[in-house]
Amino acid sequence: MSELNEKSPRWYEGITRYQWLVLAIASAGWIFDVYEGQIFNITRGQMLEEILGESGDQLDVKKYGDMFLGIFLLGGTFGGLLFGSLADRYGRRPIMVVTILMYSLFSGLTFFATSLWQVAALRFFVAMGVGGEWAVAAALVAEVFPTRARAQASGIFHASSILGTWMAALAGWAVAAQWRYAYLFGVLPALLILWVRASVKEPEQWQNRKAATGGKQLGSFKDLLFNARWNKNAFLGMLLAAVGLGTFWSVTVAGQDLAKEMLLSAGVDNATAASKAKLAYGLIQTAGGGVGLLSFGPLSAWLGRRRTFMILHLLAFVIVPITCFVPTNYPMLIAILPVFGFFTLAMHAGYAIYFPELFPTHLRATGTSFCFNGGRLIAVPVLFFSGWLKSLPNVRFEYAVTGLGCLFLLGFCLMFLLPETKGQDLPD
Repeated sequence: MSELNEKSPRWYEGITRYQWLVLAIASAGWIFDVYEGQIFNITRGQMLEEILGESGDQLDVKKYGDMFLGIFLLGGTFGGLLFGSLADRYGRRPIMVVTILMYSLFSGLTFFATSLWQVAALRFFVAMGVGGEWAVAAALVAEVFPTRARAQASGIFHASSILGTWMAALAGWAVAAQWRYAYLFGVLPALLILWVRASVKEPEQWQNRKAATGGKQLGSFKDLLFNARWNKNAFLGMLLAAVGLGTFWSVTVAGQDLAKEMLLSAGVDNATAASKAKLAYGLIQTAGGGVGLLSFGPLSAWLGRRRTFMILHLLAFVIVPITCFVPTNYPMLIAILPVFGFFTLAMHAGYAIYFPELFPTHLRATGTSFCFNGGRLIAVPVLFFSGWLKSLPNVRFEYAVTGLGCLFLLGFCLMFLLPETKGQDLPD
């Protein structure tokens, strides 16, 4: 047994201080990324009720809420594609600085929003920074960690998003109807810029590639999309991410609405129901989601990337109708929400692990961003359709969510067409 342990060290053995530092910085940026996205989901009820005033009702709040989530996905797509390409061309560190500054600034400006168009514009620009930062950070972690530790480190990086959701839930709960202060808090990640500039170095792989090519073809969308070696991975990866992102914003976040409707049907007043639903989704359901995210790395190191994706998509498809129709009271719903969060969220950690493994150094951030943020673009119609479907007065909310959950079957099927990357070095 001791000889076996010597041949197969634990993944974290031998990891250097700098590698841990990169993981910490990338995770901190992603935590605030997620905060910026989730704070709207947590506070959108109060925000839209105030901005719409007497001209809107609860159906309008749901409709505009999902439409603004669609706008957020559009912004993330544009920013992710732009900044991913720039990160391959000019380096990981300077683009990480720009993206963090961008989402911090426009989040803070949301404090002053007074109209629907202002909210839409600000959410678009926040999303540009969020989409760009994730792609750069995911590529950086994959390049810094050794092959044997890459899945676990990248899984931890993406799983740190749970802390961002918890921060948003606590901020939304703390400010209650004073939603503007939750966005003002979003300025704080700008302080990360000092840490990034002082600590992060460009990965050796990227430096060698730039020196060897003189900077040519770095971040080239032409090379990504018209080179048969990479374009299949790019387009299929984009569809895979679209399934996860579309179902996240239309199905996973519905846990908050399911909790609120259950409380209202039990006779709880609207304000109390909204407050309890925030915590049910933001803390309880998200705790299960966090365990799911942390589980993807070890599972994919054991079973392989493809098999892990396939199993989780099937289980997500099954858990959605169970969550919608089995609970008959609030305690039952609270008991099942962590399981719902686990299976509908776990595959998201796989994107940070899997996408950087599909592309070479000179296209890694570009390809990773194209998959994840291109997936946002394809998910936009899902969000608009979700908003329309959930606003129909003759369609029960539970049936709408269950129907949207059928998208998980598409994710299962896509994995038959994508390669296995377990145990392989990053392509150069």
